[in-house]
Amino acid sequence: MDANLQKYQAFVRTAELGSFSKAAAELHYSQSGVSRMVADLERDWQVTLLERRHGGVRLTSDGTKLLPLAKSVVAEYGKLQMEVDSINGLQSGLVRIGTFSSVAPSWLPNVIRRFQAEYPAIDYEIMLGDYAQIETWLLEGSVDCGFTRLPTHPDLEATFLEQDKLMAVLPLEHPLARLPRFPIAALQDEPHLLLENGTRAEVSQILERSGIVPHVHLSTWDDHAILRMVQDGLGVSILPQMLLEQVTHDVAVRDLDVAAYRNICIAVRSRKSASLAVKRFLDFMEWR
Repeated sequence: MDANLQKYQAFVRTAELGSFSKAAAELHYSQSGVSRMVADLERDWQVTLLERRHGGVRLTSDGTKLLPLAKSVVAEYGKLQMEVDSINGLQSGLVRIGTFSSVAPSWLPNVIRRFQAEYPAIDYEIMLGDYAQIETWLLEGSVDCGFTRLPTHPDLEATFLEQDKLMAVLPLEHPLARLPRFPIAALQDEPHLLLENGTRAEVSQILERSGIVPHVHLSTWDDHAILRMVQDGLGVSILPQMLLEQVTHDVAVRDLDVAAYRNICIAVRSRKSASLAVKRFLDFMEWR
């Protein structure tokens, strides 16, 4: 769906349901994504559409005037898109996706659920790998689109999606868990459990800037193994916030005392030459 139409849809459902969170649940977006789309629309139109209140939202007078027109645009666009897709043969297809482990459970289920509601005949193939593998698959044509980090290979077209903060993970009883921020210099002496798939490059850059040579006690591609070992007191680790949002282990999570992020993007070899199904999927992903 066109980005502007997604904004209209977010406005319409938020106004009708009286809540960003309810609209997000129905549309299969994040709450922050719906809020951002409505805010973008208000900025584009230079009006305030919704009055934000504790526990929900309600229409302003300008929003009340514009809501019926926005609803009409969304409905008519739906009819138009169905006709266009029918002409172009988007009745079947395959979207091959390369991804690293934390994106697979965090973003893909909601995006695929929402995409499948509009295009039920599209199938999916998901391949898990690290950044380098995913970029190689894209360049070789083994996947149609892939999640990786910026900067990407110069022959790829990438769209920034989100900045994902890196966090320190410690045993609950660790002395440094009492601090509000984990001192990065502590990795000089603490046993470091390194996640190969997802943080090695970023952590290496942070340590190099800080002049620290870590004591890497263990490295693995398995994030659950890392978390279990931290829980059992075998060391500390630095992991992305996106992954930690799904953690059920008993560990302490702290901000680092230095700014540390990874910039997540979705990349393709060429958006212009991508199949219609892939182009539609990219549209959905960019406004997840």
